[in-house]
Amino acid sequence: MFFITTALQESIIAIFSPTASSQPDFAQLAEDIRRWGRELGFQAIGITEARIPEQDQQSFQNWLDQGLHGDLDYMERNKDLRFSPGLLHEGTIRVISARMDYLPAETETVKVLSDSEKAYVSRYALGRDYHKLIRKRLTQLGKQIEQAVGEHGYRAFVDSAPVMERPLAQQAGLGWTGKHSLIINRQAGSFFFLGELFTNLPLPIDEPYDKNHCGRCSSCLDICPTGAIVEPYKVDARKCISYLTIENSGPIPEELRSKIGNRVFGCDDCQLACPWNRFAKHTQENDFRPRHSLDNVELADLFLWTEEEFLNKTAGSAIRRAGFECWLRNLAVALGNAPTTDKIVNALKTQADSPSELIREHVLWALQQHQANP
Repeated sequence: MFFITTALQESIIAIFSPTASSQPDFAQLAEDIRRWGRELGFQAIGITEARIPEQDQQSFQNWLDQGLHGDLDYMERNKDLRFSPGLLHEGTIRVISARMDYLPAETETVKVLSDSEKAYVSRYALGRDYHKLIRKRLTQLGKQIEQAVGEHGYRAFVDSAPVMERPLAQQAGLGWTGKHSLIINRQAGSFFFLGELFTNLPLPIDEPYDKNHCGRCSSCLDICPTGAIVEPYKVDARKCISYLTIENSGPIPEELRSKIGNRVFGCDDCQLACPWNRFAKHTQENDFRPRHSLDNVELADLFLWTEEEFLNKTAGSAIRRAGFECWLRNLAVALGNAPTTDKIVNALKTQADSPSELIREHVLWALQQHQANP
């Protein structure tokens, strides 16, 4: 019979059992994650607990109770997941929040907005759809962490699930919530995307960004064309041009059409007015650069796109989200707000008999602004 001595037993246990010394250095790992994040194109990485502060939960519920979410019914669903991020991915105890700048260099903003014959597309949507790019980078980050510490649970999110990304970003130290409800960073303004990597690793957390630097400034409230920022930190989606031109699939309220100007997909006015965006950095991502001259193109030219052209030229773009019918609806409103020229009136008339009631309604309104018959 073979007997194992106590000393030998202890040696075997020491070899095959994890010890404190074999555990990852999570403080060093957090620093490595920040470095890997920069190498993957993120401008900043923050780490926080997988929880939403009670104050943010209450603010969100109040926003819903006041009906300020409009037809965004999905906002009312899965509140348990929104308020408890760990429920979205089993075992999650930390959220790695990442920031990526998107403002293209050498792209006019105010100049295009002031030219009512040009189309203004929100600057985040000029290039490739950010969802896929950022999710891919976050997944790569998750795999790099896995190479360093072995298999671990992680999941990437980019505006694709009930994740309250802004409170998480603030808790992770990436910035504060501005009066327009977006996250602002002192060194980078607000022209950036956010994404999250949920993980089960007990990483050290960052200090929340508790200081608000908006002060008495009301520039974003004052500039909003439709008065959608009804009070500091509260946006009425039903008036927001981004909601009206992207999320809304029905008619644009007639009383708001003239206020939309030439904005055909989204709106940046509140960000353009924000003093902190003088520090905004231009993106280094080629995929975020403008495609098909969408940063400087005439409304009438866009309105003459066929559906096939729309599908081809918006492939891989966030603009595809609106769909061709709503794209023409938005353009018709902008053309109604444009100067009266033969080119604009003739372009509108090409859709006067559209089989789409939605398009016909907005084209007729636009022609009436030019006192032109269909």
